[in-house]
Amino acid sequence: MNHLFSLEGRTALITGGSRGLGEMIAEGFLKAGAKVYISSRKKATCDAAADRLSAFGTCISLPNDAAGAAGARSLAEQYLAAEPTLDILVNNAGAAWGEEFAVFSESGWDKVMNINLKTPFFLTQALHGALKAAATKGKPAKVINIASIDGLSINMQETYSYAASKAGLVHLTKRMAMRLIDDNIVVSGIAPGAFPSDMNRIARDNPEDVAKLIPAHRLGDSADMQGAAVFLASRAGDYVVGSMLVLDGGLTWHR
Repeated sequence: MNHLFSLEGRTALITGGSRGLGEMIAEGFLKAGAKVYISSRKKATCDAAADRLSAFGTCISLPNDAAGAAGARSLAEQYLAAEPTLDILVNNAGAAWGEEFAVFSESGWDKVMNINLKTPFFLTQALHGALKAAATKGKPAKVINIASIDGLSINMQETYSYAASKAGLVHLTKRMAMRLIDDNIVVSGIAPGAFPSDMNRIARDNPEDVAKLIPAHRLGDSADMQGAAVFLASRAGDYVVGSMLVLDGGLTWHR
């Protein structure tokens, strides 16, 4: 069983890895034996997170604004200057925007769609060669897209571009999976529910109230996220192709 869930000898890149869900995933990968690169826009924040995470293993900061196709290519070039191959890519960086329907702005639409949907595609494309070089039939490379339960069911908050981007990422994960499995690259995803973070401030600031809405009667925590991500990244998740692991304590089907 230790071998089944081990990431020994594997290298991972996690976007948005300096905080929140990305930092949780990075910690889990490090504890499972992986060498981990984390990326985020702010250098000081990214460097500080890498320093914290280095308590669990080798963690390297790659500060970069990876938004859009050009940003994705820039981050890929930065990573490839350090490593020739990549075993695990986690497309986690994301953004949210909330405004009333009548005044919802084009800038809020474009920013969120650019980061949440466009970047995962073009970063995976830019790192396709490195993923393919690391992959074998017996040990496939992995791409894990972090979506949201808001892409699966309706959240009544007026976050129109966020919901659309995450629904798009759920479907994009399936389509990419059907193509990249030909290269021994397994694409899957996680759709988190209520985890306290800077992005989900309602869960962060009102944990008891939010927990009452969840069938499991609690928020998600670091162990939940680490377990799901290590499962998909390791040998244990090799046969999960194109699927979303819904990690929400039952909230999606309870709304």
